[in-house]
Amino acid sequence: MTDFVGAPTPGPGRDPGPVGKIILLILWLVLAVLPIVVAIGDLRLAAGAIGTPGTLTVEQCTDLGRGRYDCTGRFAPDGGGPPVAVDASPDSTAGDVRPAQLTPEGDRAVPAGTAGILAALTLPFVGLFALGFVPAVALWATGSRRSKRPAVVGGVVIGVVSVVGIVVGLAAAYS
Repeated sequence: MTDFVGAPTPGPGRDPGPVGKIILLILWLVLAVLPIVVAIGDLRLAAGAIGTPGTLTVEQCTDLGRGRYDCTGRFAPDGGGPPVAVDASPDSTAGDVRPAQLTPEGDRAVPAGTAGILAALTLPFVGLFALGFVPAVALWATGSRRSKRPAVVGGVVIGVVSVVGIVVGLAAAYS
């Protein structure tokens, strides 16, 4: 078919060039690693490595519009002491009572236990999705003549695993 029409070729200025490709590769890596780095604190908190364990009672959630909510509640430490007013996860519902971890700053409580850990892993799975395609992007950026097919297949496999992790994390966050 291309014998009649001709193979498409990029116009002038359409290829970013070798330096542009390396910059795009670096940006891809930043895009992939940033969600993982950002989520470390919440993951440590949900796992109980930092913070104070206790029980969160969500008192109210204010609809901010466009599917966004601002929730507040009371956190009662397991070790005793007076309840503390805190910000709750925006995926909470007024009246929810669940195990939680209070941040070291004492201003926010996140779900703890298995559900909290799975919810905290949602963002790292987004980063893993992008990381799965780094080998293919690196082969493209360096202009390698090696077959990109195994790198793309590996990226798709990692992408499928990541999507499953994202769905499980979101289900845990909203349950």
